[in-house]
Amino acid sequence: MSENVVHLHKNTAPAQPAVLTVVPDPAPAAPAAPTVVAGPAVEAVDLPGNPLADWLTSPEAPVLPVWARSRASVIANVRAFGRLTWWHTRYHSFRTPKYLVKTVLLAARGFFRAAAGLWPTLSAQDHSAVVKALRAQSKARPEDVELAARLQIAHGIRTRARRWRFGAAAAAVAAAALGIALAPPLLQAGIGAAVVTPLAYLGRGKETRLLDQAAPPLKVDMSAQQLNEALRAAGLLKSGSGKDEKDLPKVLCTMGPVRDGRGWAVIFDLPRGGGKTASDVLAKREVIAQELGVDEIQVIMSRVRAAKGGNAGRVSMWVADDDPYLGPLNPSPLEKAEKFSIWDAVPFGQDARGNRVAVPVMWQSMFFGGLPRRGKTFSQRLLTAAGLLDAYVRHYVADGKGGADWMPMKAVAHRLVMGAEDAAIEALKAMVQELLAEMERRFALLRDLPTSVCPEGKLTPDIMVKYNLPVIFVTIDELQEYFTAMEREDREQVINDLCRVARRGPAAGFISNFASQRPDAESVPAKLREIITIRYSTQVVDRTSSDMVLGKGKAAQGADASVLSEDHKGVGVLVTGPASFVTVRADYLDGTGFAALCRKGRALREAAGQLTGDAAGDVTAAADAAGLTVPAVISDVLEVMRHAPRMFTTDLLAGLVNLDEDVYGDFNAERLASELESAGVKRTSKQVKISGANAAGYQRRDIEAAVPAEILLSTGR
Repeated sequence: MSENVVHLHKNTAPAQPAVLTVVPDPAPAAPAAPTVVAGPAVEAVDLPGNPLADWLTSPEAPVLPVWARSRASVIANVRAFGRLTWWHTRYHSFRTPKYLVKTVLLAARGFFRAAAGLWPTLSAQDHSAVVKALRAQSKARPEDVELAARLQIAHGIRTRARRWRFGAAAAAVAAAALGIALAPPLLQAGIGAAVVTPLAYLGRGKETRLLDQAAPPLKVDMSAQQLNEALRAAGLLKSGSGKDEKDLPKVLCTMGPVRDGRGWAVIFDLPRGGGKTASDVLAKREVIAQELGVDEIQVIMSRVRAAKGGNAGRVSMWVADDDPYLGPLNPSPLEKAEKFSIWDAVPFGQDARGNRVAVPVMWQSMFFGGLPRRGKTFSQRLLTAAGLLDAYVRHYVADGKGGADWMPMKAVAHRLVMGAEDAAIEALKAMVQELLAEMERRFALLRDLPTSVCPEGKLTPDIMVKYNLPVIFVTIDELQEYFTAMEREDREQVINDLCRVARRGPAAGFISNFASQRPDAESVPAKLREIITIRYSTQVVDRTSSDMVLGKGKAAQGADASVLSEDHKGVGVLVTGPASFVTVRADYLDGTGFAALCRKGRALREAAGQLTGDAAGDVTAAADAAGLTVPAVISDVLEVMRHAPRMFTTDLLAGLVNLDEDVYGDFNAERLASELESAGVKRTSKQVKISGANAAGYQRRDIEAAVPAEILLSTGR
């Protein structure tokens, strides 16, 4: 099976986020024969000795900046600028009263400063020095008449200057006040602004800002020097003790550091001669984060491949201002969709920068892992939910936990196995054998089709509809529950069969979607995990557990789910290829929304004639479709007894509690019997015999007898 490649199509405008898609590599083409073109020889410009070679060589750099290379990008950036302008307008408009009060206070301080500055001129202090000097001389020589006359003349000049300066100032103020009082209101406002504005400007201080800061201050700062120091501390750059700092090796920043959304972005090349590569940088993520003063969850790093102008030493780094995976939940777009084609990429979540992440599931197999109550099942359900909205998807579902997470699938699933009891294990084994038989049947059919219809020997949308071969979506949650409950021989057989489905099935339209908690060798063998193409892990306890889910050595490459915390529910590391991964905050689809999609999926299949298997015989779903109501206790008991014709009361109570602990947590044998009797159940026998043992229990036929006859007929029972 070919490897997977991650394609990240990133729109330059923040209004249109990126989409991560996982697509299989095309089959390698046969080497083409050399082509010989006849024609006159052409002199190359870069021949040795050509003095014009450098001048005539055209640069390979694009003429236009990235944002201006497409019409869509220009429009998106203009719209983003408009949104930013509108936001700032609203932000400052609400603060206009505050700004007015602040302006008046600044103008008052400016008036005081202006008065203090003009006082020496108004009081004629420019003549005071002469008068003081003459007065001092007069005291020393009181008999000098000429000196006294000079003092009297100087004092008179100072007095006259003070009078006319104060008079001119008073007249100017009075004329301005009278003019303002007699002017129209609009002119008064203009004159007031003309007076207050320079006074407020004069009253400002070095740290005084009239307008509030619209954006919060940066929590993280970055410069090229900080980056070099962090890499040097991590041992990725030579330190060179005793050397001048300018002589130390430094990275070459091909972009940035620049602000990018809610963080800093930089692309840099490691210096040659140091023996370090981009992979070494990714392995030192935690140390680099510590040196930059942030948590490692805030540091997003990846290699820049040759297809994007990179090399083995080029790294793209984005450092978020805060934890990028916290905040409001992202509702799944599937919740409001009416239809969906499973041949398209499935909306899955968002990355740290808010870019959309979509995962194509055709030709793929998937594995989900992580600690309990971290959103593992919710994330796994997103991919299965996409198949609900495609009528030509046939679901095979098994839930080893047997809880309520997958119970809504009873309305759609061709086969539904709940729990890991003996009867459920037998049902799982039968389901796997059915899958193998269907897979072989399809391959036989595809082999007989002409190449004009089936050129690649695998399922196509046209073949799917023409030959009624719906895509098979195999979902198994809590694999470890089944494997640990099986006998060794059965376990090995089921594992080998699932390996065959995951390895060969994609070409026949089989999609495998498996999940488990810590998948050690006992729970989920490596031979099954290693053939899975797409892996997703929520929080785990350590790097070893992360590698068990995501693949050996992935943590060293930066794909480490152990850095996630308890707050990162629904957040996980998505690995889509040998060196392709991204941390994703999965879309949110709760149980109610999932159940609604299941009902919608049933309606789509009924309209297309694709409702088959267990779903076609489901009593509760048939009652809902007919507008009838089946008591909840009967519906739940039938679900628990799905794989057993009879069941002991103790086992039935345990199954009901597992199904819905809030409802059945306080039930005992007497209350269960009372509730079923009130719902119309008449027991033909209070004792049942299972594996040679007799005990109190129930027959499934007694429970079904309480269901309206028209419902049973519609389900074929």
